[in-house]
Amino acid sequence: MNSESNAVPRDANTVETQLASATAPVAATHPMYWSIERELWEYRSIYVAPLVVAGVALFAFLFTTLGRSLATPDLDRRLAILQEPYQFVSALIFGAGFIVGLAYCLGTLTNERRDRSILFWKSLPVSDRTTVLSKMFVGTVAIPLVAFAIVIATEWIMLLLSSLVAIGSGLRLSSLWNGALFQDWLMLLYHIVTIHMLWYAPIYAWLLLASSIAKRAAILWAALPALVIGIVEKMAFGTQHFADFLMYRVAGGPEADSMRGLPDHTMHAMPARFFSAPGLWGGLIVAGIFLAVAIRIRRYQGPM
Repeated sequence: MNSESNAVPRDANTVETQLASATAPVAATHPMYWSIERELWEYRSIYVAPLVVAGVALFAFLFTTLGRSLATPDLDRRLAILQEPYQFVSALIFGAGFIVGLAYCLGTLTNERRDRSILFWKSLPVSDRTTVLSKMFVGTVAIPLVAFAIVIATEWIMLLLSSLVAIGSGLRLSSLWNGALFQDWLMLLYHIVTIHMLWYAPIYAWLLLASSIAKRAAILWAALPALVIGIVEKMAFGTQHFADFLMYRVAGGPEADSMRGLPDHTMHAMPARFFSAPGLWGGLIVAGIFLAVAIRIRRYQGPM
């Protein structure tokens, strides 16, 4: 009797121990981390599109830049040709990443309602706030950094191929490895942090808000309000202040030249000016409002 009576608590303790050990990993996980990883796994265009553009750029580099440089007898001109395409390739890859980021923010919350996957994700212990903020992080941080990594890898390959041509031509490698390319990478990283992560935050947040509202044609929900406001202002007052404000925001603010999309050694010469700009902090406040509304809307939404 004693052995049987003692067996029940022992079994109960064993079950409790197993349950505790099973729930411990769940409690130790970070919902934000897994939500971000889920987005990167689900939306493979985040890295596929920049990789495709990088492959096309490398192909063009092999058959145009290298071929043209080898066909040029003048060694100084040959060196100049080898140094030409780096900024263009950087802008091309990063431009592809920027377009992917805009498309991602514009469609991600709509897509999960359309394919009914929202039912699965809402069944998990992940809040709507975590879901929306993870999508914002992917659009503003993860995608630009993925594009940046692809730019570095692509230009490394270009630099190594150019070095082989330089060695075969009798040129000094110091002409290629002079640090200018590494300085361009630092400027591009600074451009990513200041413009694409901070200055463009309200644009990405607005696209997420439009994606949370729209059942279809999310691009119309994103574009029509701005278009209507601009038309009404023009008809009522004969001014275009709202359109100028949007252009100022898209252009990158006080120290950017994002219309060209190229890192420039003269841009961002005064970081204090950028970080003290009222438009930066006002934009971040507006982005926070857009995200709060998007979170609340998703909380009460179901599949289409």
